[in-house]
Amino acid sequence: MTYLLALDQGTSSSRSIVFNTQGQVVAQAQQELTQHYPQSGWVEHDALEIWRTQLATAREALAKAGISARDVSALGITNQRETTVVWNRLTGQPIHHAIVWQDRRGEPTCAELRARGLTETIQAKTGLLVDAYFSGTKLKWLLDHVPGARQQAEHGELAFGTIDSWLIWQLTHGQVHATDVSNASRTMLFNVHRNQWDAELLHALDIPAGLLPSVKPSSALYGEVSPDLLGHAIAIGGVAGDQQSALFGQACFTPGMVKNTYGTGCFMLMHTGPSFQTSTNGLITTSAAQTTAQPEFAIEGSVFVGGAVVQWLRDGLNAIPSSSAVQTLAESVPDAGGVMVVPAFTGLGAPYWQPDARGSILGLSRGSTLAHIARAALESIAFQSAALLQAMSRDAVAAGGVAVAELRVDGGACVNDLLMQFQADLLGIPVIRPAVIETTALGAAYLAGLATGVYQNKEQLSALWQAEKRFLPQMPPAQAQERMAQWEHAVRQTVLKPGA
Repeated sequence: MTYLLALDQGTSSSRSIVFNTQGQVVAQAQQELTQHYPQSGWVEHDALEIWRTQLATAREALAKAGISARDVSALGITNQRETTVVWNRLTGQPIHHAIVWQDRRGEPTCAELRARGLTETIQAKTGLLVDAYFSGTKLKWLLDHVPGARQQAEHGELAFGTIDSWLIWQLTHGQVHATDVSNASRTMLFNVHRNQWDAELLHALDIPAGLLPSVKPSSALYGEVSPDLLGHAIAIGGVAGDQQSALFGQACFTPGMVKNTYGTGCFMLMHTGPSFQTSTNGLITTSAAQTTAQPEFAIEGSVFVGGAVVQWLRDGLNAIPSSSAVQTLAESVPDAGGVMVVPAFTGLGAPYWQPDARGSILGLSRGSTLAHIARAALESIAFQSAALLQAMSRDAVAAGGVAVAELRVDGGACVNDLLMQFQADLLGIPVIRPAVIETTALGAAYLAGLATGVYQNKEQLSALWQAEKRFLPQMPPAQAQERMAQWEHAVRQTVLKPGA
């Protein structure tokens, strides 16, 4: 047997998973990551802790699988995107904590870019909206605020990377400074049409080019893990940001195929092939995981609060003892009884982009109970995802494509049958849960396997993908439209300014 090892470095934890060549999980290990909140709106990680936990879980996963590094054909990396690390090339020490993707300290720089009229240029070159979410403004902040950083950067003494680059550097003992196109496309510094760092964007943010990693396809030979780390050298053959990796792991290789990841938030991506499509419905364009030098794209939308609404029911309302109890409580009533929950705890993401919106519970009556609120909270995840898919379908049709035929799902909350059935009802298309829901790590493993000859082509990977359960729409289309209209009405009430 040959095996593939995937390093899945996420926002809340570092995980490592050993897969066999059939794409099945053999063993996994996980360690939580410390979250640092220096002030309101700031989120940081200790990059050295990320490395320590990632290495520890890789060793543990191999031990649990009962194999050695000699049995591993290739290693793939998938990571929390946009999180920014700058380190000293000589010592390998970070100059500051990593600035996490959720961090908002880059907003003043974004406001300046908008004021300079660069919004359209940035979107045309990168596919992104100007937002502090992306890495470029985080990197600028580090250069401007860490003493001596800009001078060191201009002298070529520092290296910038997203988490994948940081891990590759550590795994190769500083021999390789590289990233893949999917991670590079999230920096606001990368021209996705040419797959190159963009001189105009670097100038706009005052970023020295010498900081940047080289950029490779997502499936490529990046180098080898140093033998002293895991006991034997392993080829690093796959790298992709978590959402693009999940799209790949779901075998969504052709235009029009869509996956939705139900995590703390929800991330929906639709593959658009070689076609760069600018959304007119509040979505962004991003590079998909690529197996060649040919650019491939996806349209992406993000729901800020997905599974986090269940955590709020547990920790904020004390409505349930554990997250897994939400389905039982929600199913204790036949419907939400007219209650609507809009979980805009941190504003509303795509396709609304209402940062000032705040959470609301609407439609309460004397008969409303915690069970109704729990059901409405669960339904809010599906409502938000349905709004995303409808926006994607409008973009696809406008670009001459066809409406989405099915939705492939993954992530922790996709195990909730009630939620998945309601999602299918709202969308009017099949919702398909795969046999392996660890699709983020699986995508990285598949990319690594392609680069090292374990797999010959994408068709072979498509044949490995298997459905565990299909949820078919049961609600009449007219009723589904009425429910979506109720949701949109609730959203409008949520974003209405006081006194308006």
